[in-house]
Amino acid sequence: MAAGEGRRLRPLTERWPKPVLRIDGRPVVAALLRELAGGGFHDVTVVTGHLAEQVEELLGDGRSFEVELRFVRQPRADGSADAVRRAVAAGAEPPLLVSAADTVYAHGDVRRFADAFAGSGAPAALALRPDGSPAPLWGLTRAVTDRLPALSGPPFELLEAVEGLEIAEIAIGKTRDLTDPLDLVEENFPYLT
Repeated sequence: MAAGEGRRLRPLTERWPKPVLRIDGRPVVAALLRELAGGGFHDVTVVTGHLAEQVEELLGDGRSFEVELRFVRQPRADGSADAVRRAVAAGAEPPLLVSAADTVYAHGDVRRFADAFAGSGAPAALALRPDGSPAPLWGLTRAVTDRLPALSGPPFELLEAVEGLEIAEIAIGKTRDLTDPLDLVEENFPYLT
């Protein structure tokens, strides 16, 4: 999901979308695609919206990341479930791994999450960081994606789509996220903290 406006990161995100901002000198979305490819996930749908052209130009056709890319536009920031609904309508087939494009995961965590999700038998899974807070990484089956068209909204959120279903909570390692301007400083200049 690379469509959000990144309101908490303004004024930076008035000019650049969050996924192209950098951690360790690399655009966050590029690090995510490399992690996906390294975990064996090569069919990737990127939902773009705010400043979509920048994300699409950076990622190109996906070959440099060893993935096959499909882009889908979300014209308005109508929520995470709307982004997933658009990806499914464009051909993404459940079960799905869904991630925000502004998060860097520890090496191997996405693969471990996917394996634990597959082994859980649950219709949905949510990744949890070491402190117990949710990470923006979901596992979704058809039991969830079939509910997406009936959601009330906007906004249309994944939490609403999984309401009443079993959700496997799967622990992962520390993530590196860009939420506010201080995150850019802390993630790129750790010696300043």
